[in-house]
Amino acid sequence: MTIRTLLAAITLGSASLLAPFVAQAADKKVVVAYQTDALPSSVAIANGEFAKATGYEIDFRKFNSGAEIFAAIASGDVQVGYVGSSPFAAATSRGLEVKAFYLSSISGIDEALVVRDGSGISSLSDLKGKKLAAAPVSTDHYQLLALIKSLGLTEKDVQVFAIPQPEIVASYNRGDIDGGFVWDPALTELKKNGKVLVTSKDVADKGAPTFSAWVAASKFADENPAFLKGFAGVINKYYASFAADKKAWDADSENTKLLAKALGGTAEQQAAALKNLTLLTPEAQASEAWLGGGEKSGAAKILKDTAAFLKDQGKVTEILPSYAAFVTPDALVNASN
Repeated sequence: MTIRTLLAAITLGSASLLAPFVAQAADKKVVVAYQTDALPSSVAIANGEFAKATGYEIDFRKFNSGAEIFAAIASGDVQVGYVGSSPFAAATSRGLEVKAFYLSSISGIDEALVVRDGSGISSLSDLKGKKLAAAPVSTDHYQLLALIKSLGLTEKDVQVFAIPQPEIVASYNRGDIDGGFVWDPALTELKKNGKVLVTSKDVADKGAPTFSAWVAASKFADENPAFLKGFAGVINKYYASFAADKKAWDADSENTKLLAKALGGTAEQQAAALKNLTLLTPEAQASEAWLGGGEKSGAAKILKDTAAFLKDQGKVTEILPSYAAFVTPDALVNASN
């Protein structure tokens, strides 16, 4: 064997030894879908902390709705996503296997029905004959339909358009619709020429609660528990900061400037939107009232109740016996922060 051949063999041998490690590093990639909701943890999208804390290469992609995100998860293009409970209930009822591992927020005043100035709507009794809109299969769409039903009305009495939020803002500003059930930044835009008629919390109190959550494809969740714990730990850190240090989240803070960079709008708008959130502590989330408790899980019950409503509305064809398999507190137990 010549020296050149020997060196080539050594080189090939070294490459073969390194191959498993290279492959392992290459496998630590994940596509994460997010939306434009103002959340303290979105700062970690802007500054790269999610990637640093988990050790994964993360490709963050912005979507307009949870329905779009679930379609991307179903296709295999996305592994983790931020979604609302209504598209969550619809997707799982249709057979998609995903797990909610962190509740970002619950029904509050960060989502609301805003009615346009000059629409002739001053109270809920004025909704008959009006044109309203919400993003397709979103929590807002679900709550708008639930609100209409609670008033003894149907979609024949109130015309409901299921269109993406950017189109809602444009239609509202043109005067084509009388109101929209939306979240930020659309919420802020609609309020410039209108008023909040009812909030997500108000509709929840009428019997239609919702939540927003980080979910993962079940296969990814089962194979990457450390990633989910690390991801949850980062969220815990920013939620704890938001709860303890309000000045660090005001309009002049670096945090809200980063949120504006990641989500759009201005730092002032992001600071105002954050104040509308209803957040849960990790302990509360992991309890039976929400993600814990298996069949007794509060989040699983909301999913089932939502699915039942969507079936009545003809939006899904089947209600599963249980939705407990789609929620888990595992990432919150001993999550790093």
